[in-house]
Amino acid sequence: MKLKIAFLYCSLLALSLITTTTCSANVANTVDTSVVDENNFDATGIETNQPTLITKKETFSMQSFTTFGGKTINNVKVGWEAYGQLNADKSNVILITHHFSGTSHAAGVYEENDKKTSPNIGYWDALIGSGKAIDTDIYYVVSVDSLVNLNAYDDRVITTGPATINPETGKPWGLDFPVVTIRDFVNVQKALLESLGIQKLHAVVGPSMGSMQAIDWASAYPDWVPRMISVIGTAGSDAWTTAALSHWAMPIRLDANWHEGSYSRQNQPTEGLVASLMMITQHALYPTYFNQQGNKLGYQAVEQAPLEHINAQHSIVKWLEKRARQRAEKMDANHLLYLVRACQLFVAGHGNSLKAGLENIQAKTLFLPASTDLLLMPYLSESANNQLKGLGKKSELETLNGPFGHLEGVVNVQAEGERIAAFLSSAL
Repeated sequence: MKLKIAFLYCSLLALSLITTTTCSANVANTVDTSVVDENNFDATGIETNQPTLITKKETFSMQSFTTFGGKTINNVKVGWEAYGQLNADKSNVILITHHFSGTSHAAGVYEENDKKTSPNIGYWDALIGSGKAIDTDIYYVVSVDSLVNLNAYDDRVITTGPATINPETGKPWGLDFPVVTIRDFVNVQKALLESLGIQKLHAVVGPSMGSMQAIDWASAYPDWVPRMISVIGTAGSDAWTTAALSHWAMPIRLDANWHEGSYSRQNQPTEGLVASLMMITQHALYPTYFNQQGNKLGYQAVEQAPLEHINAQHSIVKWLEKRARQRAEKMDANHLLYLVRACQLFVAGHGNSLKAGLENIQAKTLFLPASTDLLLMPYLSESANNQLKGLGKKSELETLNGPFGHLEGVVNVQAEGERIAAFLSSAL
């Protein structure tokens, strides 16, 4: 049956959520960008089976949480999902850490969804499931909504952040919410796993911002992590990445409705948020795909509307804005600022140097950068891989090739499904 994969929207680091359909680990997908789904997003038609995983959102709560920066947050709640069965000695757990605009919905469909079509399919459904690269017949797979999750107003997202009510004031936290780091995301995940009686992972796997969490897990808690897979990732935000991320935050800060982070949901800085999402989306795509989309729209440098009036936009710009505006409805602008800062503050180990963070790692590691990635460029994974090998660690790297840029780590990561499966089952 042909299922549609909606290009939903970007993350960091901004993966456009291309929700992928099921596909066995050894079947290569062919991409046909000519299909348009019912939400008017560009989509990919793939001949495949219906997803078999049925999942539901669970809630994990903490009365009090202390951040890496030493601040206290009371009444922390995050959502989580799990796929597969936990074995008797709780040794078969794989943690999936999600990307910038992602959620814990990594695979399957929700029980109440009778359509079982995108956009309700988990973003890595092509990787996670029975007989797939991350095989739920073998592994118990856990995924957790991050703190300050970008999709703060999505009914299926549970998160604590600036849009959450501060129990001490009865009002949204706004910028009074403490700055949080990738380590804080990791520590909340660790607390959840410990609440389930889990004391060690089989592996941790994540794309983009999820790769930051994965490698920080391996550095901060080496006894927990024997295997780590970093997809379209980095071991630290260098000067280039940190400066690039600041551009994502600027439109929000310049929006007249931002009011230094003090706004209501009904009057949030929507225009700034939309502009930020437009920028994030373009950064996450490679020109090959973007120009193909322009051709489908009939884009030309000289179009009549922008020729006649300075406020009119080209067809490709209107396409980009429309998708950003649709995504912005469930997102919070302050949450985006906090996610940007968490990524800017990131270095594996959260210490004084990347070298010190990498020295702590005991895990076997696999890096899967994308050759066309203009966001977390391949040199970042290559550098981490080379440094780990130089420290005598077991590390491998394989490059994803395709036209989707940063999004290669979602839409086409199953091309390395056999490699991922073999890595997960390999001896230490």
